[in-house]
Amino acid sequence: MSTSKRQIRLGAFIMATGHHIAAWRHPEAQADAGLNIDHYRELAETAERGKFDLVFVADSPAGWERANDLEAYRRTAQGAHFEPLTLWAALSQATRHIGFVATASTTYEDPYLLARRFASLDYISKGRAAWNVVTTGADVSKNFSIAGHPAHADRYERAEEFVDLVKGLWDSYEDDAFIRDKESGVYLDPDKVHLVNHKGKFFSVAGPLNVGRPVQGYPVIVQAGASEPGRELAARTAEMIFTANQTLDDAQEFYSDVKGRLARYGRRPEDLLISPGIFPVLGGTEAEAEANYEYIQSLVHPSIAWNILARHYRGVDLSGYSLDDPAPPLPGDTELNKSRLKLVSDLVSRNNLTLRQLYLAVATARGHRTVVGTPEQIADAMQTWFENGAADAFNIMPPVLPAGLTDFVDQVVPILRKRGLFRHEYEGATLRENLGLRRPPNGFTLQVQQAQAAV
Repeated sequence: MSTSKRQIRLGAFIMATGHHIAAWRHPEAQADAGLNIDHYRELAETAERGKFDLVFVADSPAGWERANDLEAYRRTAQGAHFEPLTLWAALSQATRHIGFVATASTTYEDPYLLARRFASLDYISKGRAAWNVVTTGADVSKNFSIAGHPAHADRYERAEEFVDLVKGLWDSYEDDAFIRDKESGVYLDPDKVHLVNHKGKFFSVAGPLNVGRPVQGYPVIVQAGASEPGRELAARTAEMIFTANQTLDDAQEFYSDVKGRLARYGRRPEDLLISPGIFPVLGGTEAEAEANYEYIQSLVHPSIAWNILARHYRGVDLSGYSLDDPAPPLPGDTELNKSRLKLVSDLVSRNNLTLRQLYLAVATARGHRTVVGTPEQIADAMQTWFENGAADAFNIMPPVLPAGLTDFVDQVVPILRKRGLFRHEYEGATLRENLGLRRPPNGFTLQVQQAQAAV
């Protein structure tokens, strides 16, 4: 059903067994989910049945080091999951409309190879690919041939050059470069093939890419950083930004700030969609929802609790604390994930949390907003943010999978539709079309047009 009314966009943020750190222990969880293609197919099909815009998996270019905490390593379902582009290429053949967002790092990837893989996914999915641009906060450098983990500022400087280069490579061929005329024997127009001839601080790449221009022009560019460099990178390059906010005020500040930066890059507010994460714990009544929340929290093993705290209090000796002591201030300086550390630090100071309350808060959705209630209350929470300058979209983070996504599709989506806030049918064939985003012009063609107009 097409409509001119602004509507919510929805993404399903998939974490194998679910977003709760103890989800794999839940009776309704698929314990082997990380390497179970049938599980992921079910999730993609459920999201498409609900007319979601996209499915998304977070990813890191390396695993969790067991040396950090062997007991926690033994009890956490984080060690095995699919590489996202391979996964999405497979699931694009089992779906027709849902978009696929894959995470790839500008710190530990190569621009040419990344551009090639995402262009290929866009063709394989017929225009449903998206790249979640991350600089990688965790130090995984020991798995790669680089001299240590780059500093935060250096990672973002590299990311700026990386994204520009990838876009240039996607523009290697103009949209009509491939003639493929069997009668004349002409396959390609060489005048419509472009070299990037890039020589920058971090990369030197000649081009062209050996894949045609992607179906969408560019796969949709997604970004997730909320630090100052992250906000600026999103304003210049991103078309959707995944964010974590706990309060309406914080979400409104972020929304206004990032949207306010777009004009200096020649962009409109509607060119960038803001998508906070939401961790919905559903129940038929408030009491049932609270009981569901308390049950899954009870599955957190004590060794996992202390490991969660240790990861946030790097360099801080917690041996003299009990879980019922007030949480001390978090360390303020880090070269790792600055925006997430600030979010958790604000959570501690705003709510005067104990260490127990802190680990329980982070065990759910790692600092994203948790909403516990009936389907109507979940819909109310989303509508308030959507209608008050805090969100264009939401990344739904089910506590346990597959049940949490199925429940959201069956119980919350109908309420959003009844309120006129969410689609009944897909509007377009590509992810861009369904998100209401413009197809970007070829950068080389645009330069020629601008030069001609200036004469």
